[in-house]
Amino acid sequence: MRRLLLGLAAIALACTAQAAPAPADAVSPQARWEAGQAAYEAWSKTRPGWHVTASGLQYKRIKRAAPWKKRPEPGAVVTIHYVGTFIDGTEFDSSRKRGEPATFPLGQLIQGWQEGVPLMRKGERFLFVIPAKIGYGARVRPPIHPNSTLLFDIELIDIPKDE
Repeated sequence: MRRLLLGLAAIALACTAQAAPAPADAVSPQARWEAGQAAYEAWSKTRPGWHVTASGLQYKRIKRAAPWKKRPEPGAVVTIHYVGTFIDGTEFDSSRKRGEPATFPLGQLIQGWQEGVPLMRKGERFLFVIPAKIGYGARVRPPIHPNSTLLFDIELIDIPKDE
């Protein structure tokens, strides 16, 4: 019986050794990048006050507007102030830094904005975590790396055609 148990233990160890993960240096930098993005998203959605949609968009309202204030329709033109950063806090774009809000038709923006901005009322400010699949995906768009999770602080200033 003892020999049987030792044999089974040896087989188990041999199988484990064969299934060992590749050394860290064998993993591509892009794969490590994507793993870090996924880990951030998993951590982020557990934070208090954050909501997650079916697409994976994460959002938190940080400035509330009156309930009678309008929300933009999905294809609306909106005027917003925004700051975009990577998960490490590095800023890649900012209307605030330029000192002038931006006006965009929502239909021409990344899916995360098309989904998130209509959740806002005029005058509100939200934080968004936008996974790559509803951001820029695998596209190369310097300074944004392929498959990047993007963070945005967005304030909905106006819905110009709604007035």
